[in-house]
Amino acid sequence: MVEDTRKSFYHIHMVSDATGETLNTVARAATAHYSSFQPIEHIYALVRSARQLKRVMRNIEDNPGIVLFTMVDTKLRKELETECQRLDVPAISILDPVISSLAVYLNAESSPQIGAQHAMNAEYFGRIEALNFTMMHDDGQHTEDLDNADIVIVGISRTSKTPTSIYLANRGVKTANVPLVPEIPLPDALEKLKGPLVVGLVASPERISQIRRNRLLSLKEDRQTSYADRDIIAEELIFARKLFARHDWPMIDVTRRSIEETAAAILNLFQEHQKKDVVIS
Repeated sequence: MVEDTRKSFYHIHMVSDATGETLNTVARAATAHYSSFQPIEHIYALVRSARQLKRVMRNIEDNPGIVLFTMVDTKLRKELETECQRLDVPAISILDPVISSLAVYLNAESSPQIGAQHAMNAEYFGRIEALNFTMMHDDGQHTEDLDNADIVIVGISRTSKTPTSIYLANRGVKTANVPLVPEIPLPDALEKLKGPLVVGLVASPERISQIRRNRLLSLKEDRQTSYADRDIIAEELIFARKLFARHDWPMIDVTRRSIEETAAAILNLFQEHQKKDVVIS
């Protein structure tokens, strides 16, 4: 008997008066719990006028589904909720439970501001600085000033060094990454680092071989090469593991991890690293 793998589709509308990033993150986390259903996402960002909201409501009416929203303007919010009630579709303000709990805990009233979490303050410019640093120090570039990094990621090709570095940079962490390439000496600065946290990334030879083969196909590379050879990759990984062990660098196996999970693990290590620095100083 053949199993029916078809998924049921449903519409999910995300309405925000800001960028919609918060809604998108919450929606993805929630919908992941219902893997047998496939959401059709409708994202409406920067909805700040009655005219814009009317266009949104027309689309919701044409494609009924659950509505998630973050909206500061009380008049627009009321209109959205009233229209959703008329259409008999659920409308959920995802931040209300957290805001209400904070109000009780702090014994204070909230003073909401549209897009306040995206204000161009010192934290914002810190993220921009981190991103610039990370892009300049991608794939072993400018190793002469690795000491200025917060984190240095080391690993053989196709262990997700670059996307992980960029993800961390978006969290305001200056991240450099250095590839381990057979027969190419390591940068002198790498093994002398004192300040930054150095993290090694590894994966199974099978996984890396698969990714490398796909990479070669995307480049339409048909020459004979050992780049995706499993045995060669296994040797590269042995070298990498020995290097990490010699320097006591923490190592993360990314075989079954998403970029977000790898970054979260690195951030946990970074917090511990910072605590050690405080104790030493």
